[in-house]
Formats: sequence, C-alpha cells, structure tokens
Amino acid sequence: MFKLLVLLMLSSLVNAEVYDGVAIVVEDKAITLLDIEKEMQQAHIDAKKASDILIRKKLEALEIAKRDISVSSTEVYDDIKKMAEANGLTISQLYDAVREQSGLSSTEFKEKIKQKILSQKLYAAIAMSSLSEPTDEELKEYYELHKKEFNHPESFSVIINESKDKSRLQEKIDNPMFYSPDVKTQEQVLPYNKISPQLAAILEKTPPDHFTPVLPDGRGGFMCCYVKSTTKPTKVDFEKLKPQIVNAIMAEKREAVLSDYFARLRDNADINIIRLPK
Repeated sequence: MFKLLVLLMLSSLVNAEVYDGVAIVVEDKAITLLDIEKEMQQAHIDAKKASDILIRKKLEALEIAKRDISVSSTEVYDDIKKMAEANGLTISQLYDAVREQSGLSSTEFKEKIKQKILSQKLYAAIAMSSLSEPTDEELKEYYELHKKEFNHPESFSVIINESKDKSRLQEKIDNPMFYSPDVKTQEQVLPYNKISPQLAAILEKTPPDHFTPVLPDGRGGFMCCYVKSTTKPTKVDFEKLKPQIVNAIMAEKREAVLSDYFARLRDNADINIIRLPK
C-alpha cells in the first residue's frame, strides 16, 4: 500500500511538472511557457502578442500537414543560393554571416528556410484563388498614397569601417576619434541599385553623420558605415514602378485574406489557454 501511494505521488509530481510547462494547447499541440518567453525576447513584444504569433504558427503547421504540403532539399538550396547572390556572397559566406548575426548554424538556418517555403506554399494555396489583379486606378491611387515608399536616394556617401574584431568597431562607433590598426577604413559612394536591399534599407534609416550598427561582412569579419550624406530621392517613372506597386498591393490583399482565414480557423479550433508568462 505504501509503495502504491509513493508511486501515485511521484506520478502526480511528474504530471504537474509537465502541465506546469505547458501554457497553451492548440488541438493536441503544446506551446510552452519557454516558447512564449523566447518569442517575447526575440520580437520584443508582450506575452499576449507572442502567444498569438505562436498559436498562428501552430495553426499553420496543422494546415500544412492537412494539405500534405512539402519542401524538397533542392528548393531549400535554391532559395539560399538566391539569397546569397542577392547579397553578393557565396553560400559559405552567407552561412558565416547568419551565424555571426543570429547564432544559427547552417542546419538551423536551412530549417528556417524550409519553414519559410512551407508557409509560402500554404499562403499561396489559401489566398491565390481569392485574389484579383489590381486595376490601373488602384495602382495610381496606391502610388499617390505611398509615394515616399517608392522614392529612394540615388547613392550614399559613406566611410566603411572593417575589422575582424567586432568590439573594435563598437569602440569606433562610441568614439569616432578612436584609432586602431585593426580597423580599416575606406571612403566610398554606394549607388542604391548596386548594393543589397538589406544594406540599402539600413543606410536609408541611418541619418547623416551617424554610424550604422555593426554588421557581418560575409567574409568572417565585421563592418559598419559612417553615413556622410545621401543624394536626394530620385523620382522614378510610374510605368517603371508598376511591377513593384502590383507586388505591394497583392501582398496587402494576400495578408488580408490570410488574416481572415486564420481568424476563422482559430475560432473553430480547440485552443486551451492555460496561462501566460507574467
């Protein structure tokens, strides 16, 4: 009898620990408190928003399985190759840059790319049949409302600082007069259409006479740019912008369809919110 009581006590303790670790159950899939806390830290959001994101991810995973959507290793490789080429890097250099920036190994990075492609296929399956091409009137109206998004600088006048030691560059940012033989500098004019979209976006957000954050240079080292000046935005002909405007409108329409779809899916799903992190 005593042994039976001990076993029952141990069983209840184990079950309590498992239960305590679970924050939300979506159908039969668990979201733990740790999952939510990680999402909060990575995205800098509160527990409610983090839990909404994770619930959406679980619903997406269930839909992917239901629709039997898959991704091949070739598709993953091709996506990574395109990403590397867009940034002027080899695949090996891209892996190094990702490792330095986010701490992800090449295997973890490939898994993230796989999940991204799975989601894209799911979104296409859900939304494409509900979307129609925008009319010329829609294009012109959207352009008038979002002109700033389509006008960009011609070029950036910068001083590029490079070093194998990340801390040396941070010292340079903290004290522009700082000198170290470990930091190589060169002044350049970077044309907007000759640099990667990611770097262009960072430079656009950086005011003149300020440094960008320290970034991986794709060669195992680091870099930061001191922005001296930018040219005035160039107005691009509307006809040339049409493909970009179409993509922007279709992206908004697609997100509206997806938001509605997953809201209905969530309403009908068996979701048990046990508790959230405090």
